[in-house]
Amino acid sequence: MAGNSYGTLFRISTFGESHGAGIGVVIDGCPPGIEIDMDFIQSELDRRRPGQSAIVTQRKEADVVDIQSGIFEGLSTGTPISLYIKNKDQKSKDYSHIADKFRPSHADYTYAAKYGVRDYRGGGRSSARETAARVAAGAIAKTILYAHGIKINAYVSQVGTLELAKDYTTLDLSLTESNIVRCPDAEMAEQMIDYIKDIRKQGDTVGGMVSCVIAGCPVGLGEPVFDKLHAELGKAMLSINAVKGFEYGSGFRSLAMKGSEHNDIFQKAEDGSIHTSTNFSGGVQGGISNGMDIYFNVAFKPVATIMQDQESIDKEGNEAVVTGKGRHDPCVVPRAVPIVEAMAALVIVDFILRQKAN
Repeated sequence: MAGNSYGTLFRISTFGESHGAGIGVVIDGCPPGIEIDMDFIQSELDRRRPGQSAIVTQRKEADVVDIQSGIFEGLSTGTPISLYIKNKDQKSKDYSHIADKFRPSHADYTYAAKYGVRDYRGGGRSSARETAARVAAGAIAKTILYAHGIKINAYVSQVGTLELAKDYTTLDLSLTESNIVRCPDAEMAEQMIDYIKDIRKQGDTVGGMVSCVIAGCPVGLGEPVFDKLHAELGKAMLSINAVKGFEYGSGFRSLAMKGSEHNDIFQKAEDGSIHTSTNFSGGVQGGISNGMDIYFNVAFKPVATIMQDQESIDKEGNEAVVTGKGRHDPCVVPRAVPIVEAMAALVIVDFILRQKAN
């Protein structure tokens, strides 16, 4: 199975399955001498871990991370960093009923057709549990970015039809972690939480949106043709489980605007720095960062596993009924916030290192 690695100079390779012994990540290309704060890495994993609130899956995993290599006396050595997380609360019997059946909108059929074998326990390698490894690696990437004055903040901006229709510049993003749905607007957060709880009672699921802001990014990151900065961000986000859409800057709203309305006018500040009066470009022009905030939205579909019977077929093509069992998120976006941040950090730190290498 190819495609388990991401990045050019700061490169990660994840491994493990949802119901295997554990999951982990190997980071190759981390510069030496970086102070590695294990408490920070663990705090990022705690934001993603299951069982953290009443509106997420109740699988109980502490997601305690263990260093296998690459760190000595709290500093990166420049050699591969290996981080490992044991699985402790697998309930594989919850999936025995779909061993020979294909769940609607899951990777069951495509995996079986492509590889001829599949791990049906929680989806195996296709499970979103793999993203814990990304969050661990992303925490180290964030540490490097903080030293460059770059900060990444994601938050839930929509659940179903409940949309936080406010510009991110008007929000206090420090409030994102103040509630279990991770929406920085208290009133909207309460509505979202009540809605997700109601959806769970129905045995159903709902989708949502995670918005992300990268502040302090320098000018010049990205390449003008195939390795455009926004293209890499899009690839990174679309690699996350359940993601169905990505837009940056003005996104799809731009199609209704005139060029005279959409163009970002350049200005020179008193300190000599250059900025734009508006930021419809989302901090990226010609595939290269222009120094303004980079902001984007990531759309997540409803979780495919629902607590209702659904018609399907088995591996022989016979009609079958798939019964929803196990522990699953009624809405994935609250736990997706740190995943989006992690993938954004991995993209930016890779381009930072590539820029230095030029």
